[in-house]
Amino acid sequence: MELLSIILIVASLFPFSASDRQGDALYDMKLKLNATGSQLSDWNQNQVNPCTWNSVICDNNNNVVQVTLASMGFTGVLSPRIGELEYLNVLSLPDNNITGGIPEQFGNLSRLTSLDLEDNLLVGPIPASLGQLTKLQLLILSQNNLNGSIPETLASISSLTDIRLAYNKLTGQIPPQLFQVARYNFSGNNLTCGANFLHPCASSMSYQGSSGGSKIGIVIGTVGGVIGLLIVGALLIICNGRRKNHLREVFVDVSGEDDRRIAFGQLKRFAWRELQLATDNFSDKNVLGQGGFGKVYKGALPDGTKIAVKRLTDYESPGGEAAFLREVELISVAVHRNLLRLIGFCTTQTERLLVYPFMQNLSVAYRLREFKPGEPILDWSARKRVAIGTARGLEYLHEHCNPKIIHRDVKAANVLLDEGFEPVVGDFGLAKLVDVQKTSVTTQVRGTMGHIAPEYLSTGKSSERTDVFGYGIMLLELVTGQRAIDFSRLDEEDDVLLLDHVKKLQREGHLNAIVDRNLNSNYNELEVEMIIQIALLCTQASPEDRPSMSEVVRMLEGEGLAERWEEWQQVEVTRRQDYERMQQRFDWGEDSIYNQDAIELSAGR
Repeated sequence: MELLSIILIVASLFPFSASDRQGDALYDMKLKLNATGSQLSDWNQNQVNPCTWNSVICDNNNNVVQVTLASMGFTGVLSPRIGELEYLNVLSLPDNNITGGIPEQFGNLSRLTSLDLEDNLLVGPIPASLGQLTKLQLLILSQNNLNGSIPETLASISSLTDIRLAYNKLTGQIPPQLFQVARYNFSGNNLTCGANFLHPCASSMSYQGSSGGSKIGIVIGTVGGVIGLLIVGALLIICNGRRKNHLREVFVDVSGEDDRRIAFGQLKRFAWRELQLATDNFSDKNVLGQGGFGKVYKGALPDGTKIAVKRLTDYESPGGEAAFLREVELISVAVHRNLLRLIGFCTTQTERLLVYPFMQNLSVAYRLREFKPGEPILDWSARKRVAIGTARGLEYLHEHCNPKIIHRDVKAANVLLDEGFEPVVGDFGLAKLVDVQKTSVTTQVRGTMGHIAPEYLSTGKSSERTDVFGYGIMLLELVTGQRAIDFSRLDEEDDVLLLDHVKKLQREGHLNAIVDRNLNSNYNELEVEMIIQIALLCTQASPEDRPSMSEVVRMLEGEGLAERWEEWQQVEVTRRQDYERMQQRFDWGEDSIYNQDAIELSAGR
């Protein structure tokens, strides 16, 4: 019963964060439409940026502007949360089996220019709120089961050029202004149009000439079409040639690869001068931090957008540009709500820079240890969000990226906090990116002492389990607020390494001595104990014994921790007993250590 209570408490500690309204709204749309497993399979609720999803198109600012899902066989209903997509221009869902009504919230899509819901099973009235769509040009609701009258509000949309409401169950008066729309069709309803009324039910737009001039029209049209196609084709060839030349000039720096292209999706290529101005010539006053990969500068673009510019080190050779760009491409497609989004990049012959959004609340390390007087501390609930958010971000890098991305420097300083104190993992993929031009077989160890897994330090070989070790140390940072290595602990005859220090206190049951004093006892002891247990499981000496990040996520959610912890304790007791027996075996006493006679091993040579 006690274990069940623990699981229920833990499961409630880590609610799924909804930091991105666009992704959440689209995912709710997927659920409401009853999409099957094969439909919209890449619409992942953990991805912060839905711009990589199929059938979703975004603008340069990663705002969703178009969703097109024709003939998918959906059988569900329309989600009211679609109305939260404030930048949406086009919503197209024709030829499905969607039921229910059109949500009133569609009237909030103030930028919508095209709404196509033709050939579904929609019922109910046409919402009057659609009259608020002042930019709407195309409204197609034909072949549904809509009833009631046509709202008068539609007549106020001056931008309408095409309205089709045919073959529904609409009744009553058609607002006269709608007959002035260039193309309209109200056929198949019980409306005030047709032979017995002033206006026909469909506009008289013609697509063919009269019978007498049809042959001439066909000939002229055919010749004109051929000429038009030739002109368009010539223009495409010229433009394509120019584009190829541009790509050769900008992206290719390796001989024999002139025809290869690198697609960067939503990334922007910045000019050096642009970033120089944004950071005030990379002024020291704008330095946000410095690490193994280089300095990070705060900057502002001309439109006021705040950015963080990472100026990478280790680029003494210009020959690595093409390889650098390929790695940037890989990083750019890793999109998740708990991963720092890459905005763009800049390359010169001697410089490589990456551009990210500026994180208002800086890093977790800053909020734990470097915050200024008067600034809020990172409370326990925020620390729990950091734990689960970071775990989910790393799980995505390890198990959902192809190829997988190993971070190699997981620590509190590399977990950033947005304006809502939601965690995003930064610097992922940079270790490989910086090393990509190296030709030596030996891999340079990247990371921070105290956070590096023992097998990585001794062999130079990293894996996802080295990230798990770093994550475990980061959990200890969250609980204690301390650094992974702190020589000041020597003054109190404590362990320099945070991991050893916590292990000792945990064995002795001194929980209060472990927790960050800045929390002022505002935490739950059960939760702290759980986090420490997961941290110790993640930092086992053997990488094979450590859990995967997906297992860590499940343990944070209350699944499987008790069993793993019991196994760990049994192994740890056995190891400690073996260690103590070894110490006793080689314990020769003080005399044997300090009063040894010198032995001459060999004569001088």
